[in-house]
Amino acid sequence: MKRLFLQLLTLAFATAGFCAEPARLLEKANVLPLALEDAFQFRKTKTFLNDPVVYKPTVDEMISFERQRINFGAVNQFDRRERYGHYFTFFWRSTRKTDLTVRLEYRQENLGSYVQAQDKVYAAAKGNFKSDFKVVGDDYNKDGKITAWRALLIENGKIVALNQSFLWN
Repeated sequence: MKRLFLQLLTLAFATAGFCAEPARLLEKANVLPLALEDAFQFRKTKTFLNDPVVYKPTVDEMISFERQRINFGAVNQFDRRERYGHYFTFFWRSTRKTDLTVRLEYRQENLGSYVQAQDKVYAAAKGNFKSDFKVVGDDYNKDGKITAWRALLIENGKIVALNQSFLWN
């Protein structure tokens, strides 16, 4: 019985997108056609900027916890500096089974209008998923803060769902 429970739990995590590979940085963000569908949607977006230069003092326990969670295990200044940057979590849903790519496109302040992108591939995706992206370390320290971003769900080379920051144009 215990073995069956562990197998079901492993299957649940695998289908929920928790076992996805890390995001890969794309050389060039291709322009794709827009073909929005109701079968796909972004449900929630969570962003977090981890940089002590912009920290404001807070008594909010959730903000303090998020700062501690991101920096947990960083024992010296080098480790902490490697974790400085932007963290994105996208919660999304697919109501039919298909191969999907989740892409984060973003601009950074020192690069002007140059668009960078990271993506994750989900095979036979159906249900609720969570995708994590981060721009940290040298990418953040050298190129600066993210000024605009958008998240895309891509099926067969077409954008089927879209979520973007206010400054994206």
